[in-house]
Amino acid sequence: MKVAILVIDMLNDFITGKRMIKQAKEIVPRIRELLEHARRLGLPVIYAKDAHVPGVDKEFELWGEHAVAGTPGADVVPELKPAKGDFVVEKRRYSAFFQTDLDLLLRELGVKRIVLVGVATDVCVQHTAADAFFRGYQIVIVKDCVSATNEQANDRSIEYMRKVYGASLKTLNELLEELSQ
Repeated sequence: MKVAILVIDMLNDFITGKRMIKQAKEIVPRIRELLEHARRLGLPVIYAKDAHVPGVDKEFELWGEHAVAGTPGADVVPELKPAKGDFVVEKRRYSAFFQTDLDLLLRELGVKRIVLVGVATDVCVQHTAADAFFRGYQIVIVKDCVSATNEQANDRSIEYMRKVYGASLKTLNELLEELSQ
């Protein structure tokens, strides 16, 4: 079954900037390891990144201005910069599927199973998982490659995605072993 890696919102604003999630810095090296492994195996790597329209997007009412399209805050952190052959999907809402061409891209690539990593577990990762479930994809959450604003929210969201969307939960090491078989 064809697998793709979906990196969600590993952006400057969320890792080191104005909407920083403190724990997110810890997952950067693990995500980098996963991406290097996936690329060696020829698996598609897709970045879903916020790219908000200034003064327009509704998320600003809840979270303040962040990840404005065309600003450094909306760029993927340098340690995880997309490589040649990777895909980038810009989004303006929590889910990477909402009003984007992610579903079309995955279907054209023949992907049936998506591996979700990134931030925030309890917002963008969870909403992307919901839309993936609604579209019939198998979902894998890499537990040590996602982060929320706090550990409780992270754990609650991971368990919710397992229970409600049937997401498979893996550690990075478990996933790397599985992918290598």
